[in-house]
This record gives sequence, C-alpha cells and structure tokens, in this order.
Amino acid sequence: MDHDLAGLAASPSIQFSLPQIKCYMMQLLSGLDHCHSRGVLHRDLKGSNLLIDNQGILKIADFGLANTFDSKRKQVMTSRVVTLWYRAPELILGATSYGIGIDLWSVGCILAELLAGKAILPGRTEVEQLHKIFKLCGSPPERYWKMYKFPHAVGYRPKQLYSSILAETFKDFPLSALRLVEKLLSFDPADRGTAIDALNSEFFTTEPLACEPSSLPRYPPTKEMDARLSHDKQRKEAERNGKANGKVHTRAHNGRRSRAVPAPHANAELQINLARMNLMGRQKGKTTSEKFPPPHQDGGLGSLMESPSTGGRSTASFAAPGASFGSSFFLEKEIESRRHAAGKADGGKKAMKPTPIDRTADPKKIKSHKRVKGELEVFGGTGM
Repeated sequence: MDHDLAGLAASPSIQFSLPQIKCYMMQLLSGLDHCHSRGVLHRDLKGSNLLIDNQGILKIADFGLANTFDSKRKQVMTSRVVTLWYRAPELILGATSYGIGIDLWSVGCILAELLAGKAILPGRTEVEQLHKIFKLCGSPPERYWKMYKFPHAVGYRPKQLYSSILAETFKDFPLSALRLVEKLLSFDPADRGTAIDALNSEFFTTEPLACEPSSLPRYPPTKEMDARLSHDKQRKEAERNGKANGKVHTRAHNGRRSRAVPAPHANAELQINLARMNLMGRQKGKTTSEKFPPPHQDGGLGSLMESPSTGGRSTASFAAPGASFGSSFFLEKEIESRRHAAGKADGGKKAMKPTPIDRTADPKKIKSHKRVKGELEVFGGTGM
C-alpha cells in the first residue's frame, strides 16, 4: 500500500474533495461492517491504520489491539484501547463491557477530521481528552450516568454543564455530514447505530456522490511516518537556527504537531505493547479475561480486576487465548518456546541466558528484574 490516510491528510499540498472523502469513508464503513458482522472489534481506528494504494483502494490495517466479541452476551475487556484522540468517552470512563460503538466513535472523529482538515479532539491526557469531548459535544444527560455507572464517573464527571457546539464548530460542513458526525459522536453507544446505518445515511445519498476509487488523484508515497520525520526535521532545524542566533528553542512550531499525527504518548498500541513487554516473564494469567495493572498511567494498560478463580487476588493476563489478536500473545509464545528449547539443549539444568528486549536502549536507563526460578529474566527500560 502506497499511503496511509493520516499521511495524506497531514500533507499541506493535499486537499481532499467532498466526493473523495465520501469514497474513503464508504470503504472504511464497508470494511468495518465486514469486521463487526464477523464478531471482531478493531479497537484502534485512526488515519495511520487506514492504508490506501494508487488505485484509491482503502484497507483497514493493524489489528494489534483487535478482539473478538459476542453481541448477545457481556464480556470483560480492557478499557485501555484506541489512540487517545479517537477514544470513545465510555472507554475513558473505564467501561469494560462495550461493543461496536467504540469503533463508530472513532469513525466519527476521522470523518470530522477529514472535513475540517485537522484533528477535532487532540487531547494530551485522558482528563483533557474527556474535557474536550464535553466542551464540543455537550455534557451527557443525567440518565447517561445512571444507566452506565462507569468506574471513573465520580472523578471525571464535569462539575459544570456544557451545551453542544458541534453545529457551531462545524458550520461549514454540509448539513448531511454534520448530522452523521453528530450521530457517530453520540454519548450513548446505542445511538451511534451501526456501520450499515452510517452507509445508508443521507451523507452518502446526496450530491455530490462518492467518486470511484480509480478516479482519485495519485500521490507520491505518503505515510504518517513521513509526516513525523518531516516534523522532527523542521524542529531540529529550528533548534539549530535558534542556537546559531543565540536563542534556545525547546519546541518548534509553538509545540504544535502535524495536523493529523497524534502525539506518541497518545498512541494506544505503542503504550500498551511497551507496558506489556515490561511485564512479560514476571506474571502469567490463568483466566480468559483481559486483566491489567493499575490505571494510573494515561495510555497505559488498564484497570486491575479481580478473578474469582484466584480467590479474589488480582492477576494480569496479556491476551485471551483464542480470542485476542494482541501481538503480546505471540511474543509470550515466542519466549516460552525459546525457554523450552534452551532447557532441552542443556538437559534442563540451566536457565536460558537472559537477552535484553532492546539492545539499543540507553544503559543508564536499563533496570533488571530478579530472576524467578524457572522463568526468564527480562530487561525493560524505566520509561516503559
């Protein structure tokens, strides 16, 4: 695939037309319906995970945080999913039982971002993200808090009431687009409907209609990483120029990032995988539910939950076998197979020699964990 949507949207020389936006969104919603109808939640929809080729074909990529679900029964899942800018409010409030609504909220953010030309909810922390949601979409009604009883509702519930300013903020949007954005950004997940509902909305049936993928303009290869590298290059040049002039610039462009590129600490998959790797080898879960350490880190792993099978003791498990597509599950299997192979090679008398996960890490920032008999010793940086 030649591009990703975030890279194209971040390019100053590219302006999407309304038929082009409709073309991309129709493909996204069609792919999402394919996933949801087969019991799969993506759980990290964003521009950089939507790949596009030179024939205009869009494909949903990166299922590293995806998980299976059953719409007919409740199941416990972690709330620490979806990159912060595209994270539904119920996830920030600590919901552990959810469905397709979290993906549809992300779709609403992506649609509004393409129409507005910039991210609409660029929060830096969970508290700031939720505050931005309330200021834009208004405060949830009282029945919302009574119906869902979220774990973090007491600490995160706004003290003042906000009125929705969606219509005012996006007054330049076509009316059909504004209505679809309002529906997808509903507080109640049930009000967001389904991917098919969105495809059948007036946004896609009114003029101008979506163009054919083959008629879309061709661009040089453009991806989110290119936008990040360009931003970093400009920042370093500004810092060098500042030092040459006797000034010190700690942040270029007034600290602003590219319009479609979330800050690294807001990236859900990066944070969750780093933290999981840091814990690998120290604990091993026994249940089929996803269970994670304390929720004190923004974009970290998630809240600690108790397991009846362990007598109320809290446990951590990195993936539900046969249910989750998390990359850490495969990493754990790889470590297990290496340990088994090492044991066979030396007759089971010696443990495998510990190998750092990151050989390029700064030695000053490396900390070691005590070896547990029969387990691997895993090194992790303090920043993980």
